[in-house]
Amino acid sequence: MIAALAPFGLDGLLPLPPVTPDSPLPDRLAFATQSEEVIVAMLTALAERAPAADGVTTEALTIKGDGGNDVTLYISKPSAAAPLLPCIFHIHGGGMAFGSATDLGYVRWRDNLAATGLVVVGVEFRNSAGKLGPHPYPAGLNDCAAGLRWTAEHLGDLDASHIVVSGESGGGNLTLAVTHKAKREGWLHAIAGVYAQCPYISNRYLERPDELPSLKENAGYIFSCMEMAANASIYDPGNQDTGDPACWPGNATEADLQGMPPHVISVNELDPLRDEGLLYYRRLLRADVPAVGRIVAGTCHAGDMMCAATMPDVYGATVRDISGFAHSLS
Repeated sequence: MIAALAPFGLDGLLPLPPVTPDSPLPDRLAFATQSEEVIVAMLTALAERAPAADGVTTEALTIKGDGGNDVTLYISKPSAAAPLLPCIFHIHGGGMAFGSATDLGYVRWRDNLAATGLVVVGVEFRNSAGKLGPHPYPAGLNDCAAGLRWTAEHLGDLDASHIVVSGESGGGNLTLAVTHKAKREGWLHAIAGVYAQCPYISNRYLERPDELPSLKENAGYIFSCMEMAANASIYDPGNQDTGDPACWPGNATEADLQGMPPHVISVNELDPLRDEGLLYYRRLLRADVPAVGRIVAGTCHAGDMMCAATMPDVYGATVRDISGFAHSLS
């Protein structure tokens, strides 16, 4: 992992970013856009080193979001005819601030999941910054919800049986957040299961409380707490929605979590976000939600997704775990 990240200067601690949550908004947006360019280039270079999946067909279609905006869905399926398959509704990472479902790393991720016998639907949602921004909360969440509802309504057309929502980092936030939105609005039955990876959910990155020791222990690995706080300030300006679990699921109460479908919360050992994911997992258990917690040892934030070429066993284990969870809910 370290060898794979070294060419991008990510094999050591990162310096603090040039912005804080108190910097002028144009400066924060410019930094997020710059970060997008660097991170997408890195993820693309890493993805290009790994083989593409065989036996998968893909298509794209565009639906209308709740605000009348276009929402594009990318669908990957096994090429061979098969009975009804579980569906993964995938929400990509990027701190809700940047990234695209068309980025090669996410394309390869969806195709590799599909190759295990899944229908995979990736959603292109509005970001709070970058080339698909600036659209703060709840724009991106609303796009994910629109795509998820469309998928639920068209399971038969997709040759799919049920839906597991899954995403990593900012996509892990939106994975959990859209589940809270579904519960609040009365369509939670559309979601059979939830698989969140390294979720970015606390918005406590400047506070760094004792109950989240990984924010101190792993600070500077891949990103800093200040960078996460700056991105959070773009997504949730003025921290107006910090207490809303549909914005920051890490603040969900046991009452918010009761009645949720089965969950897997997967975290990375060397990730600043590790402990907010584990804390959420423990709250799920206290709320009597069927839940599994998973720690991918020795890996940085989303390291089990980024390094398919250099750590194919680790990458493959996570792909198989998501697929196995989805099939177990049949």
